[in-house]
Amino acid sequence: MPEMQQTRFAYGEALKRVGDTHPNVVVLDADLYNSTRTVTFRDAHPERFFDVGIAEADMVSTAAGMAASGLVPYANSFAMFITAHCYDQIRIQIAYPRLHVILAGSSAGLTQGPDGASHQSLEDVALMRALPNMTVLVPADGIEAAAMTAAVADLDGPAYLRLGRYPVPDLLPACYRFSLGRIDTLREGSDVTILACGHTVYTSMLAAEALAAQGIEATVANVSTIKPLNAEAILALASGAPLVVSVEEHSVIGGLGSAVAEVLSEAGNGPRLVRLGTNDVFGESATADELLAKHGLSGPGIAERVAAELDND
Repeated sequence: MPEMQQTRFAYGEALKRVGDTHPNVVVLDADLYNSTRTVTFRDAHPERFFDVGIAEADMVSTAAGMAASGLVPYANSFAMFITAHCYDQIRIQIAYPRLHVILAGSSAGLTQGPDGASHQSLEDVALMRALPNMTVLVPADGIEAAAMTAAVADLDGPAYLRLGRYPVPDLLPACYRFSLGRIDTLREGSDVTILACGHTVYTSMLAAEALAAQGIEATVANVSTIKPLNAEAILALASGAPLVVSVEEHSVIGGLGSAVAEVLSEAGNGPRLVRLGTNDVFGESATADELLAKHGLSGPGIAERVAAELDND
């Protein structure tokens, strides 16, 4: 059994290392530093750590002021809170002036689990993706989360980094280096192309194994840069199979599936696209695995849906 890791933990460790090499990096948190794992940075660099309390909007405004003064702030909270609670501040004070602020949304998606609908962010990617100047990143595993954490310190402009608490194995090699727009093909097959992000890259790999047992060969690609989306790479991947399936732990409205649909539709004739995610609903209280299974985002659920769609072609 491979070692499993939550991307939020990889982020916390990487953030400490970024602080070691970037004296202008500061970290802000909204009273969730144990959950967001910024506690690691706090313990290493206490003079550059700021806990603003349960005041996410003030935290984002403070981060904007710090960025305008030449610092590089990483602002942290649960994904639901840092996007929805602070949208006006993010839009006007960070995205509009194109300030270099990294917004790290932790415990994202359904796999936040028992805390239920109030804490499960199923719209955060859509909100951030709609903002001009905003980069949107969703790492697949701990290796990529760490690489992204380091890379955004030198990014030009604001970024949203979506992190989770669902443990997954390392899917990318230890030598992985992140570059904006990079799409990695983790498995190749000619029957269906699965484009996934975040935790669902792992469940998509599980689905591909289940499909292979049925004689269905799937390509699985990790699309971790949601914006700017690498349209050329998406079109190349889509050209290799009659069916494309997007998979995300997010609403099918406005996230990865919508971004892929825009690319395919603007390109003209192409393969059929099926979008897997949550379907215009709020979350609910249950375990992460129960919620993934309910919404068809577990390995068996994805495999069952793909096989059924291919049967209908």
